[in-house]
Amino acid sequence: MSDWTRKTAAELADALAGGEVTSVELTQAHLDRIDAVDGDATAGVHAFLHVDAEGALAQAAASDERRSAGAPLHPLDGVPIAVKDVLTTQGLPTTCGSKILEGWIPPYDATVVRKIKAAGLPILGKTNMDEFAMGSSTEHSAYGPTRNPWDQTRIPGGSGGGSAAAVAAYEAPLAVGTDTGGSIRQPGAVTGTVGVKPTYGAVSRYGLVALANSLDQAGPVTRTVLDAALLQELIGGHDPLDSTSVDQPLAPLVDAARQGATGDLAGVRVGVITELSGEGWQPGVMARFQESVDLLVKAGAEVVEVSCPTFVHALATYYLILPAECSSNLAKFDAMRYGLRVVPETGKNGGLPSAEDVMRVTRDAGFGDEVKRRIILGTYALSSGYYDAYYGQAQKVRTLISRDFEAAFEEVDVLVSPTAPTTAFELGEKLDDPLAMYLNDLATIPANLAGVPGISVPAGLADEDGLPVGFQILAPALADDRCYRVGAALEALLTAEWGGPLLAQAPDVEEIR
Repeated sequence: MSDWTRKTAAELADALAGGEVTSVELTQAHLDRIDAVDGDATAGVHAFLHVDAEGALAQAAASDERRSAGAPLHPLDGVPIAVKDVLTTQGLPTTCGSKILEGWIPPYDATVVRKIKAAGLPILGKTNMDEFAMGSSTEHSAYGPTRNPWDQTRIPGGSGGGSAAAVAAYEAPLAVGTDTGGSIRQPGAVTGTVGVKPTYGAVSRYGLVALANSLDQAGPVTRTVLDAALLQELIGGHDPLDSTSVDQPLAPLVDAARQGATGDLAGVRVGVITELSGEGWQPGVMARFQESVDLLVKAGAEVVEVSCPTFVHALATYYLILPAECSSNLAKFDAMRYGLRVVPETGKNGGLPSAEDVMRVTRDAGFGDEVKRRIILGTYALSSGYYDAYYGQAQKVRTLISRDFEAAFEEVDVLVSPTAPTTAFELGEKLDDPLAMYLNDLATIPANLAGVPGISVPAGLADEDGLPVGFQILAPALADDRCYRVGAALEALLTAEWGGPLLAQAPDVEEIR
């Protein structure tokens, strides 16, 4: 394996600028790594659903030509990247991990993808995910599960397990994920990577196939906090094509990450959320969390406990709002315009099949069990006679959760908690228990309901199983720079203790070719 695949994106950018390597060489090294370890539904990491070797190498060659010609370049120009398969990519398949979109080739790029291409980053391919981003384990993909590079009998988190696993397995230095209730941060926690959910609206949702419009947010998946800052600055910003896009600049994120990396947090007030701990939380997760909090104190931060009482209702609130929005969004998959179409031999009443018959049979064949479960739940919550009792009440609780955040941020600069209650569980362990699966997002969901930014940073390995633990940092809306400053400080302190990055302690993924 080439040493280039072990470098961070910032290191690769410096190497390209210094003429030590070409983008074609970097891209080929990562394609070779994918070929060696990724595999498919039966073996390997299976982080990718589609690898675009030809396209990536062509983009890399164009980057090298620009550099040779002395053209102005983005700092990440030539650094390869992977994209979650929920973002539309012109000329490449976008399936959202679902059979109902198998083979669909979008005619346009998502704004995030357009920005990546404009900056000159070769796109290696599209990463695996839970179908339509519904799940916490990437086991709900119609194309088979992704496996955790730390232990391939374990889940890599979800829904964006493919992006996190690709970065953790050194198949890509950067990836883009999406976070509806924790789908960037929770995979980051269980794979030992950095995952960021930006402020809602800080990164365009145009071209992001919607699960829940008021919750979905694209963001970075990387191996370091600095790399995440570089990527968010690239993909972020106002987009007139997205009505929810925030027309207000964020404070510089890269500067915040570099400041944090000095390890100085003097004057920073940190609030430990009392509701996100206790019974049901894995002891090894809590031990690493407390050690990380102690390091923040040593770095000069003031740490206090903060109560956010309505957070205990966040999970129930989320699983009413999300299915309701999901049932509305997925209604467009009707077998009439694009995607899968299954035509039964006869209609429901024995005659020629009607449009309703085609729609019914197609959805039955194209949607998986988890998607069907949430569509049914959401349709029920929105139905006449139940709307006020369920969806309406959930929106009221959502407001209370936002008020808890506002009150907390009057006392502290950031809030912290473990990212997930446990480390990566075994494949199949919770697949038949939806409620147990949903509990994995217990700590991450409040940020999505309120629209505030959050980051998960590796905090070490749990004593029970030697698997990664994540440390979550939350900040007020549009104060993403605080997440990066505190996250980079913790990363620097822990890396010094470990003698190197946490991923260096992971067993290397065996080649399968």
